[in-house]
Amino acid sequence: MRLRGKVAVITGAASGIGRATAEVFAAEGAHLALADVNPAGEAVAGALAQQGYPVRFWPTDVTDEAAVAGLMDQTVATYGRLDVLVAAAGILQGAYVPVDALDLATFRRVVEVNLTGAFLCAKHAVRHMRAAGRGVILLLASGAGVRGGSSSVAYGASKGGVHGLALVLEQHLAPLGIRVHAVCPGNIATPMKLQNIADQARALGQDPEAAVAAARPTLGEPRGVA
Repeated sequence: MRLRGKVAVITGAASGIGRATAEVFAAEGAHLALADVNPAGEAVAGALAQQGYPVRFWPTDVTDEAAVAGLMDQTVATYGRLDVLVAAAGILQGAYVPVDALDLATFRRVVEVNLTGAFLCAKHAVRHMRAAGRGVILLLASGAGVRGGSSSVAYGASKGGVHGLALVLEQHLAPLGIRVHAVCPGNIATPMKLQNIADQARALGQDPEAAVAAARPTLGEPRGVA
């Protein structure tokens, strides 16, 4: 119960690391505001609520500033405070496409969701954390774009940007009593990563199911990151 009474917003909560984080935070005593553009997040929230955990779900597109602002405002209206933001929403597109063949629309879309979405979530969480004089912001970056390469130029660039955003925010927000951390996982068995492995196999003319099965034992678990 290390998070007893804390109020946490978790984006990307419908699957992967976001979902695992919701489950771990609930077990640790947090009050949860879950958000995702994927309506499956409602089922995640429902399953936790059935176990007696305080949890709400709000469908949210993290690229929509009004929606993000509303998410933070609704969280505070519901629970009375906001202690933690976990910005886990993200997409991977443009995998295995050479940079000279990558279309601008794909690059912009990935950066918009992964980097701009993290910025908007931090921006509107800070509105409430500043008033309280405390808070913690966790931005999900990646080993891609920070310590290593990526199958997607767009994804690696966006996650490198999230890491840089955390470094800057850390300095700007420390005087306000707000801590900022970038979390940079490696290869984790999320639906996004498993799809990425299958796509690589198809590109190489291999069996995607066999490729996923072979890779699965080498991948970390979302709960470990949570």
